[in-house]
Amino acid sequence: MDPWPVPLVIVEGFLSSAGAIVWGNYEEHSNYACRSNGERTRRTIFASVGPVSSLHDRACELFYSLIGGTVDYGAEHSLQNGHRRFGRTYEEGLYSEWSVKHPLHFLGHSMGGPTIVKLQWLLKTRFFGKQYSADMVLSVNTVSSPFRGTQLVYSLGEDTRNAPAVRPFSVGDILAKGVHIAAYLSPILPGIMDFHADARGLSFREASFFSFWGQLRKSDWAESRDATPYDATFEAANEREYIGEGVVNPNTYHRSYCATLISHGEPETSGTFSPSSWLSRAASWPLRASAKVIANFDLSTIRPIPGFMATVSTSIQASTVGNEATMEDGVTDGSQGGDYLSLLFRANDGIVPLFSQWHPLECGSTRCTHFGHSNNFLDDSGKARYSCSPEPGVWNVHHLAEAHHFSLVPFWLGTRTQKAFWQDVGHWLRAIDIAHRGTGIKG
Repeated sequence: MDPWPVPLVIVEGFLSSAGAIVWGNYEEHSNYACRSNGERTRRTIFASVGPVSSLHDRACELFYSLIGGTVDYGAEHSLQNGHRRFGRTYEEGLYSEWSVKHPLHFLGHSMGGPTIVKLQWLLKTRFFGKQYSADMVLSVNTVSSPFRGTQLVYSLGEDTRNAPAVRPFSVGDILAKGVHIAAYLSPILPGIMDFHADARGLSFREASFFSFWGQLRKSDWAESRDATPYDATFEAANEREYIGEGVVNPNTYHRSYCATLISHGEPETSGTFSPSSWLSRAASWPLRASAKVIANFDLSTIRPIPGFMATVSTSIQASTVGNEATMEDGVTDGSQGGDYLSLLFRANDGIVPLFSQWHPLECGSTRCTHFGHSNNFLDDSGKARYSCSPEPGVWNVHHLAEAHHFSLVPFWLGTRTQKAFWQDVGHWLRAIDIAHRGTGIKG
């Protein structure tokens, strides 16, 4: 029998590798459900993966950091992408007993979400071996994850017609140079700046200065299909969906928290969680600027044409709770045609468009239930909103108004929103644990 409660693995996003240092006092609130029922507190595991690596490489690093052993990216993948097959060795895994009998919960922020989905896909396709299964992932929980890509990656430098090429002197080009400098100096830099570039031989211990200089001029890594920026494009998302990556696993519980900073002029309601501190408000200012960039982005400039533009407008209607005619955040019924699409593609959290945060694949090609703002978190009395056992194999999509990409995680500010979010996560995971044991939800 699996341990009680089932541990939670946290997977960070793009350029994030600080771990518990910045996530703060979340465990006090995530363990409320366990403590209030007289149970042991839930173990949380931070798994370090490459902050700019491709989803494939990140998923491989995530797997071996948990199981232990030498990271194996696969012979075919390594040959196609020009790096060594094997990476670093973990003498002892963070959870070496991980198996179908001892599954794990996963929570991913931003690119951490698609990383978890990629991991489950590799488990499903037996990439790591026949003894491993997608059922090892008990739940997938995501916050502001770009499952279907984001316009921002193009605004920052990815070529709209020739990805993964990067425009010279763009923000993306400058970031790539910074990553190469950090990778070159990695042997003498602190662990928080670990880019997991072991298999690429980019440090000064393996690469000559002339090789390093050449990478600064044109990066073979940044301008490849084996890096995070390309995986955040709509083209890469189309490729993943074409092969069926992201189809819900019938024995896994799925939940996504989707934020919208631009609400298209809608007034705040009593169910809206606004930033409660000056620091949180100040942090939202640059994201409000990037939210406008995303909202005004011309999607017609992207080639190949993103697949979601032809399908997302008609698929959402059947998945709303109670078959309501409207969606949250100013996104209205698909029958309104052009106006609906305009609002849908503009709504975002400053980094990721709303529809991309929902789940992989269009709503018509997966199982999903969308909840409004009033159904998101715990009520003021602190009681859980779970009156029945959760259902596996369904994406539970929760919408949050006036929230940005970092409102919930990873930076702990102690806001009411964050405390309520982590309490809700704790109740949700406990409900899954009980359902997994087959005992039903206890009062």
